[in-house]
Amino acid sequence: MASTSAHSEGAELGRYLRARRTQTSPEHVGLTVGAGIRRTPGLRREELATLAGISIDYYVRLERGRETRPSPAVLDSLARALRMDDQEHQHLRELAARAARYVSEPPPAPSRTVRPHLKLLLESLRPNPAYVISRSMDMLAWNPGGLALYAGLDDWPAKHRNLARYFFLHPAARDLFPDWERQITACVARLRAIAGTAPDAPDLTNLVGELLLKSPDFAGLWERYEVAGRKPAHKTFHHPLVGTITLTSQSLHVEGTPGQRIGVYTAEPGTPDHDALLLLDMSGPQQTRSSPATEGTRPHPRSN
Repeated sequence: MASTSAHSEGAELGRYLRARRTQTSPEHVGLTVGAGIRRTPGLRREELATLAGISIDYYVRLERGRETRPSPAVLDSLARALRMDDQEHQHLRELAARAARYVSEPPPAPSRTVRPHLKLLLESLRPNPAYVISRSMDMLAWNPGGLALYAGLDDWPAKHRNLARYFFLHPAARDLFPDWERQITACVARLRAIAGTAPDAPDLTNLVGELLLKSPDFAGLWERYEVAGRKPAHKTFHHPLVGTITLTSQSLHVEGTPGQRIGVYTAEPGTPDHDALLLLDMSGPQQTRSSPATEGTRPHPRSN
């Protein structure tokens, strides 16, 4: 069983290397390309092996999942040759570490239980939209504005509310985000990074399987194996209720509950964007205040 797991983890490492190799142009790494037609997209295996200072045979075994214990020096050489950034480099190290550990069973998914004091925190952040999400981007808890900000998300049952699912499958998402393509690229990069180190976790495999089946856009981005998506500090929404608003976003890891994050959006008081947040907060779906996700919080009274 351990050898089967090791092969699986080695295969994930190989898939990542292959994806990065085929998406790295020779010109990007300083190679001169001849006039002939290249049948291989990106770098050839032998080109990457030469750039990294390792044998072609060793690199082929890495890419095919047969070599599961590359040294830190080899990983660093490959990262330099492929011009990986810090986030991509760290992901390569994590994949190699998993392949070397021979993990026989996936770790359990992080808890989905949101502690009561976090629900109170969401309430205290009003009118700023805020929510708690899982590592697979399930919405676990929210305040009224946190749900209303994603126009139409409240149409779905609470257990179906997932931001990745929303980006790719909800008809309102493309209209809500003027930079929708940038948003979905960052979304897939996040899921790819997590799935690379927990490839068999049910919370991730179920979501990824659904999106691969239902969204060609997701399938295309998934195959690129990018793990370094960048989230902009400011997000613009073309909201059907309050018009165009630009908000500052912040994501915070929840201490003591791995996998959970708090997302918060803010605007400077006295600005039209802040006025829009007040409207969103007051117009948030009434069921959010008594739904299972926010049960146990008592809304603060709002003056008109």
